[in-house]
Amino acid sequence: MNPSDPGGPAGRPAPAIRVLLADDQTLVRSAFAMLVGSARDMEVVGQAGTGRQAVELARTARADLVVMDIRMPDLDGIEATRRIAADEDLTGVRILVLTTYDTDEHIVEALRAGASGFLVKDTRPAELLDAIRTVAAGESLLSPGPTSRLIARVLRLPAAPAPGGPAPGALAALSARERQVLTLVARGLNNAEAAQTLGLSPLTTKTHVSRIMGKLGARDRAQLVIAAYESGLVTPSVSGPQPAAGPS
Repeated sequence: MNPSDPGGPAGRPAPAIRVLLADDQTLVRSAFAMLVGSARDMEVVGQAGTGRQAVELARTARADLVVMDIRMPDLDGIEATRRIAADEDLTGVRILVLTTYDTDEHIVEALRAGASGFLVKDTRPAELLDAIRTVAAGESLLSPGPTSRLIARVLRLPAAPAPGGPAPGALAALSARERQVLTLVARGLNNAEAAQTLGLSPLTTKTHVSRIMGKLGARDRAQLVIAAYESGLVTPSVSGPQPAAGPS
């Protein structure tokens, strides 16, 4: 169910998404707090000005999702993300990284550390709220703007896989259709867009994505993107037509 829906089972209201905001700039935090607070399906449960505060508040404020700035004092957003993701008591807390520039060289490290996606800070307000809903619902999200630069950064990194990520050669276990779906996921398409491209139903596409994640041992779609490019399944120089539809 979409978190913005007015009710849950038996007409009960869906619980609000509990959001923690982590940014070293007070004005930015205040603006985000006003935006998030204006959404009926969200509430701000804490604000952190440093990465260390973000980790502490994630433990005490019972947040569902942390909007995390990368560049912060005391403890940067990458290390804060890594600590939250590694804490067994915080299992289920999702992290959406915000970066000032789409060339931020630390985006890949943030995704490897456990972030479920990223957006640039000049994203439109409605898109930020949609991103929070998407990530809180268990999906991953990659901002379309920085994706090509993100991939270029990935390809300059050492070939060793991220801890807990897909192992080398794991893509051999994928079917032809699953490779097509993974290619589209790596190019930033969501399930509905990938389904339309391949002539499948959204449910079938979602099933394919779940199976791919299971076969690759990937935590989320962000790891799928990294795996697709590190394996050579997709390269940033490829801008040709999307994979053709075929039998499912």
